Amino acid sequence: MAGICQRWQEPQQYLDNGKTPASDTDWFGKTTRTGFIQQYNLSLSGSGEHSNSFFSVGYYKNKGIIRQTDFERFSFRINNEYKIINDIVTIGEHFTGNRTSEVQDPGILQNVLQYPSIIPVYDIDGEYAGPHGGYTSYQNPVARLDRNKDNRYTYWRLFGDAYININPFKNFNIKSTFGIDYAQKKQRIFQYPITEGTAANTTNSVEAKQEHWMRWMWNAVASYNFEIKKHRFDALLGVELNRETSDYFSAVGYDYPVFDTDYMWPETGTGVPKVYGGGDGFSLVSFFAKANYAYADRYLASVTVRHDGSSRFGKNNRYGTFPSFSAGWRISEEKFMKNVTWLDNLKIRVSWGKTGNQQIANTARYSLYKSTMGTITDAGSSYDTAYDIAGNNSGNLSSGFKRIQRGNDDLKWETTTQTNIGFDFEVLKNTLYGSFEWYNKKTTDILVDMPAIAIAGEGAHQFINAGTVLNRGVEFTLGWRGEKKGFRWDLTGNLGHYYNEIQSLPETLVSNGTFGGNATNPIIGHAYGSQVGYVFDGIFQNQAEVDNHAQQAQAAVGRMRFKDLDGDGKITDKDQTWIYDPTPKCSFGLNVYLQYKNFDFTMFWQGEVGRDVITKDLKLETDLWAGTNVPNLNKGTRLLDAWTPNNPTSLIPALTSTPVGLESAMSSYYVENGSYAKLRTIQFGYNLPKNALKKIFLSRLRFYLSAQNVLTIKSGKFSGVDPENAGYGYPIPLNVTFGLNASF
Repeated sequence: MAGICQRWQEPQQYLDNGKTPASDTDWFGKTTRTGFIQQYNLSLSGSGEHSNSFFSVGYYKNKGIIRQTDFERFSFRINNEYKIINDIVTIGEHFTGNRTSEVQDPGILQNVLQYPSIIPVYDIDGEYAGPHGGYTSYQNPVARLDRNKDNRYTYWRLFGDAYININPFKNFNIKSTFGIDYAQKKQRIFQYPITEGTAANTTNSVEAKQEHWMRWMWNAVASYNFEIKKHRFDALLGVELNRETSDYFSAVGYDYPVFDTDYMWPETGTGVPKVYGGGDGFSLVSFFAKANYAYADRYLASVTVRHDGSSRFGKNNRYGTFPSFSAGWRISEEKFMKNVTWLDNLKIRVSWGKTGNQQIANTARYSLYKSTMGTITDAGSSYDTAYDIAGNNSGNLSSGFKRIQRGNDDLKWETTTQTNIGFDFEVLKNTLYGSFEWYNKKTTDILVDMPAIAIAGEGAHQFINAGTVLNRGVEFTLGWRGEKKGFRWDLTGNLGHYYNEIQSLPETLVSNGTFGGNATNPIIGHAYGSQVGYVFDGIFQNQAEVDNHAQQAQAAVGRMRFKDLDGDGKITDKDQTWIYDPTPKCSFGLNVYLQYKNFDFTMFWQGEVGRDVITKDLKLETDLWAGTNVPNLNKGTRLLDAWTPNNPTSLIPALTSTPVGLESAMSSYYVENGSYAKLRTIQFGYNLPKNALKKIFLSRLRFYLSAQNVLTIKSGKFSGVDPENAGYGYPIPLNVTFGLNASF
């Protein structure tokens, strides 16, 4: 093979200047590169003379890891509560507002890694360099980020509620709340000409866009509680209304003689402008009731019923009823347990209930049509909504309508039925505590967008209720806390395991692999997202191995070998099997809290074991020279270890300039162990002593130093950077914060 194996260039030159990368070395010898984020966070808060009034203001600034990106937020919060008419009536409000501004990453990471490292960032004239000759017309990543720097959006959000609470007589309450959540976003999206090399493109435009969201909520809840000896009752009855609307408007201008942000508005472009706009919304009404009962804090029971109606469903099934109940038995309160001195608390609980889901498009139940203009192509055909009856085959045709979705008035609520059984305990004077829970959750009438067969016509797909999914799992928590000679500790760990299975789906969704699998290996009976593929069986070492193996397309020495699972002597689709399961075998967490006098320390670990990840998108570029079938891209350094007669132990196939057989197909070669343990948060804190606070007129002053995403421990068999971002995910940064909290 002719060519140069170029080094996979780490994208440091595309990161913010002055950010020193941090190195996380795991226990298996793998290294994860992250980076620091420069951020500034300021918050001030206080309370008024009224004991139930509060206000705060805040400022947050974050310079992104990716060059020319940033995030900024101003925020405020006001809470007030007043008691009037002899404390019978209470009124209050909670109000929060924030303004955010951001330049987002344009999706640069794959571009950065693929861009040939032999091409410099700048040419000899100081301009952005670009590809020439046989190099693919990829944009210079630094130039692309520079062209993106003006694509800033500004987002305002105001949300809060006002309430009135009436307590006309003892134990009876009526509370009504009205809340709003309003947001609006504006942005100009600039597309500047591309000037570098063969990637050059003179197309330029600007889109001015406005988006608005408005949601309001009103509810009224009446509650009553009373006690009769050891019996305690409380109940509530309520109604809630929700309404949400959204709309957007945008205009796009083209062909600008001057590339200046003050000049570039849609009306100043010399090309033909375009306008867009739309809006939708939905309404939700809920009626609910709940009753709780307790006897001597020993026997506990609760019953809830909801009746919800959504405009997203047709008139035939607009409402759904969802009951639930729970019961508990505090065994440690029984008389026969009084002599068990080592047991402080033991509670057994069980619950069962149904919940509804209406998360589909607001227009899911409607048949939708779109007005578009038919245009004759060079081949004399029109692929839109009009037909040239005269047969002139020239110019634009009259506009018409085409169907883009078929309606369904029989849509109904997706329903999840869940059963939980568990227990909580505290022993040895409450120093050792924990819980155990088993749950079984079954979701039926799943809301899916059902594709239609071709003979059904254009836009024949529709939303339907179809499919059943089962989730079943266990969770266990164990903690240890105590105090000795001024030293306090609280250590809590948890373990969890769950099982996921798709039990039924329409045949069309099964065969096209929408939820995993394919027509040969249906997803029914497997976890959502499970994948099938060929089983990688090493590299052909010599011609004898090739000759003695099952018939495989383009089999040769140095090429991938796949298993003949059905034993028919040929590698075909029937040799695919289940190779990827997205559900981990176990998930875990660990919280540590330590305190000695005025010093404190906290730490949080989280991880998953037995977790599969798919690295195909990455390994097609790091392990196969022609994996993407795009010539002259930057390559990964793993290719330096590709198979050769002198390097026969390598599992990376020999270099080749063209794709070979099934090597780019989904196989176990691209499934890796994604197990990990992450130190998510660590913090050191110090509280100034009370005698020192009096001298500076403060009631509390705390200093702290914290860090997030500190360390990643991962499998030595994982070839990527981060198991949670196995492909081209945004880098997870090491975030170090120093702060103080003061109270007056």
